[in-house]
Amino acid sequence: MPFARRLIALAVLPLTLGAAPADLTGTWRAEGYGQLLTVTAGRPALYHVAGPYCYPDPDTDAGQTIVDQDATMLDPDQVAFSEGQGQTRYVYRRIAALPAACWTARSWSSSDIASLVAATFADLYPRTPPRKRHRRQLAKRLSAIPTDSTPATLYDRLAAALDPLDDAHVSLSATIDGEDRSMESGEAPTLRAARLDPALGADPAARERAWNDRYRTGITALLDGGGHLVARRRILWGRIGRIGYINILTMGGFAEQGQGELAALDAALDAALTDFRDLPGVIVDVSNNRGGYDSVSLRIAGRFASRPTLGFAKAPVGTNRWQPFRVEPSSRMRYAGRVTLLTSDITVSAGETFTLAMRALPHVRHVGGRTRGALSDQLVKPLPNGWSLTLPAEAYRAADGKFYEGTGIPPARALSPFLPDHASVVARLASAMTDATWSPR
Repeated sequence: MPFARRLIALAVLPLTLGAAPADLTGTWRAEGYGQLLTVTAGRPALYHVAGPYCYPDPDTDAGQTIVDQDATMLDPDQVAFSEGQGQTRYVYRRIAALPAACWTARSWSSSDIASLVAATFADLYPRTPPRKRHRRQLAKRLSAIPTDSTPATLYDRLAAALDPLDDAHVSLSATIDGEDRSMESGEAPTLRAARLDPALGADPAARERAWNDRYRTGITALLDGGGHLVARRRILWGRIGRIGYINILTMGGFAEQGQGELAALDAALDAALTDFRDLPGVIVDVSNNRGGYDSVSLRIAGRFASRPTLGFAKAPVGTNRWQPFRVEPSSRMRYAGRVTLLTSDITVSAGETFTLAMRALPHVRHVGGRTRGALSDQLVKPLPNGWSLTLPAEAYRAADGKFYEGTGIPPARALSPFLPDHASVVARLASAMTDATWSPR
């Protein structure tokens, strides 16, 4: 699939789609995303372009995956593809022919691969001030990679160049001499500290598991009767006296292998909000939310909306084609009382688009820590040497017109979500919500 993250087909927002066009024969260039699509004799093929470079996708079915989506002809020379209602629309414009670089055979040296990565970031990386600064620094690091680097050295140099971007949506994976290797940038400072804390375990992975266990058990001890851990342990909810509490750990993964995903999510939200309906306030905690899908974020936000509200808009980098995404009131159980939204530096990706959607609602107060600042969908770029690169390639604009890519979304009231411990912070917030002076702003 050419685009990764948040692309399960979940119908959330209305989108009028036309009939699939009868004939796409020709060559089409995506608005953003660095892609070319050709259809010859009914056979689609996908190419990737960046700067002067062009090369075919190694998956010969990648083009077919695109044209199998819902399609709308915007005019004879523009077609929009989408995986379904409420999903991102990808617009392709007809061009005369493939650039010569696409069908010219070439060998790829180590420095060529490094230059291609630099060109990909130059064309597609978000252009908020911190991202632009990091992109310029990345280009300098990549230009120093020697032509004759071995695959192992090239990988190490690329990983070392990408890591300082501090971007949770940048990754590199490869198989070298039979060994799978991968790197991801942009770990949250809170998790980085946990993975370095010897008091939490013998190795970094064990330490993070111990941190997560402590986080969850602290909340469970706070909730009346221990609360309810449901939807494959992705949602924890209960009462703290007269205040409702719901913790959403991911924006997806609520059912095995995606089967019954929405049913499991809706069942959990129905049970929680039915229990909360007569309470004066609810804490919605996404301080440990690791992301998922915008469609899930919007679906959950709809449980707190009284009227349709713009949540955010997005556009491919380098274009002005903004697509709005609205929070639509759910037809199921909703809650319209006081809401405190709690975030942290761990809150990332679709957890951040959920934050934007909830902040647009008039009865929600955002508190806690600044979010991670990685809002854009991850774009997968297969490299011509068989490796795989991911990067963000979209701009997200909040309902107030502001951009938070690379900086994170600041709360209305800043406080440390984990000091002295998370349960203590939640307890204080619950107490504050019963105060007559509580205000969403």
